[in-house]
Amino acid sequence: MKNRKIVITGGPGTGKSSIIHKLEAKGEKCLHEISRQVTLEAQKEGIDQLFLEKPLLFSEKLLEGRLKQYHEAKDFESDHIFIDRGLPDVVAYMDYFDTNYPGVFDKTCENHRYDLIFILPPWREIYTSDNERYESFEEALKISSYLYSTYRRYGYDPIEVPKLSVEKRTNFILDKI
Repeated sequence: MKNRKIVITGGPGTGKSSIIHKLEAKGEKCLHEISRQVTLEAQKEGIDQLFLEKPLLFSEKLLEGRLKQYHEAKDFESDHIFIDRGLPDVVAYMDYFDTNYPGVFDKTCENHRYDLIFILPPWREIYTSDNERYESFEEALKISSYLYSTYRRYGYDPIEVPKLSVEKRTNFILDKI
């Protein structure tokens, strides 16, 4: 099967970016998380924290960007591509923050299917916060539960990646595909 879209997801601080970078180092095709990019673009326009100030607009921009990534994945000359977060992540976060959203969010998730979902569980020992990640570990735990339930709601059976070294987690993912 050509151009299988494989999502790597999980709550904040679970090691997604480290695994994506390790996959790239092994020669795998990857598309990176875009939420920091959306935040930085909004800051250039004078909105300090778009997510906090205009959550629906932030989510619309994320949905648009992740949909663009979904379509970009078709253009890669590879039998698979790894994507740091998928469309359902947008809905999971909006549900977590109890943000009302139009039906286009659900329709987009229903009409654009991924082939495999890997989910990284919360892991206190590796969790850190930074300028863009302001959630506490307890909030990260709750977000993670929303991610699990949202992906299941859209008919996925996420594969949980065990808490191991980055190398072993990466190899676990590669062995499963």
